[in-house]
Amino acid sequence: MQAATAAVADIVRTLTPWDALEHSHIAETLRWLSESDDIFRRVKPATPPRHLVSYVVLVDPNARAVLLGLHRKAGLWLPTGGHVDPGEHPLTTARRETVEEIAIDADFTVIGDTPLFLTITTTVGIGLSHEDVSLWYVIRGDRGHEYALDPAEFTDQRWFPLTTPELPATDPYFDRFRAKLTATLHL
Repeated sequence: MQAATAAVADIVRTLTPWDALEHSHIAETLRWLSESDDIFRRVKPATPPRHLVSYVVLVDPNARAVLLGLHRKAGLWLPTGGHVDPGEHPLTTARRETVEEIAIDADFTVIGDTPLFLTITTTVGIGLSHEDVSLWYVIRGDRGHEYALDPAEFTDQRWFPLTTPELPATDPYFDRFRAKLTATLHL
């Protein structure tokens, strides 16, 4: 196992699963990491067919709200983030994507600089489908502050309370992330 893959495996091993599905995603990710070092997207959109993503969720813990953007390509309300570059540490990706997509430095003081959540999602977009193994990082934001999401990536943005009963179309696992985040913030 190459050093970059081993670093990702170390991160994944620290995660405490929220539910049986996250437990299975963690186990599958660890199996995948033990079998391959080809874990970083090399060619858009789907080479290799499974690769790493760092989601970066901007959270106002006082307002109990998250900022989502309407993603141009996906047509979904998503957190910021992006693909982990070859050899890049996922935390470095989270920092880089925060600067690129929100134009701020990432502040990891909500829960720390390790991901809160892990998902494996089949992504069907323009071209070939593929699987994103996503590490969900949480960064601090302020609902009263104006953020300008990257217009090349997002057409709109909106704060959503963590208690919103139904969100518009979003990541298929966002409700589970929201539940885990809410429980974590109540500790």
